[in-house]
Amino acid sequence: MKKIVFTTLMLCLLSIMTVKVSGQKVFSVSYESQADIKVYVVSYESQADLKVYKVSYESQASKPGLWFFTDYESQAKKKIFFVDYESQADLKIFFVDYESQAGWNNQSKAGLLY
Repeated sequence: MKKIVFTTLMLCLLSIMTVKVSGQKVFSVSYESQADIKVYVVSYESQADLKVYKVSYESQASKPGLWFFTDYESQAKKKIFFVDYESQADLKIFFVDYESQAGWNNQSKAGLLY
């Protein structure tokens, strides 16, 4: 019994340690057909699935909502396309003014970025 509990505990700890919680390296493409994700920028923070803060350096993209915009498509983990209408979007975002504000409002959309 102790061995089963110990093994279960170790597996849980191992899975927690291997989960990577990070920001994103993104590239804004010119055409919708090139994108992995279609994004719409909402007017209010409460409407967003994700609150995004643009970081200046790749190394700063260390948690969800911290986005580093790459210079080249090949450097990005995700290619995004900004759509004109909310109904076209896979993900609604709001750009925040401070890094500490970044994060998920709607965690169910997290799979789009990972």
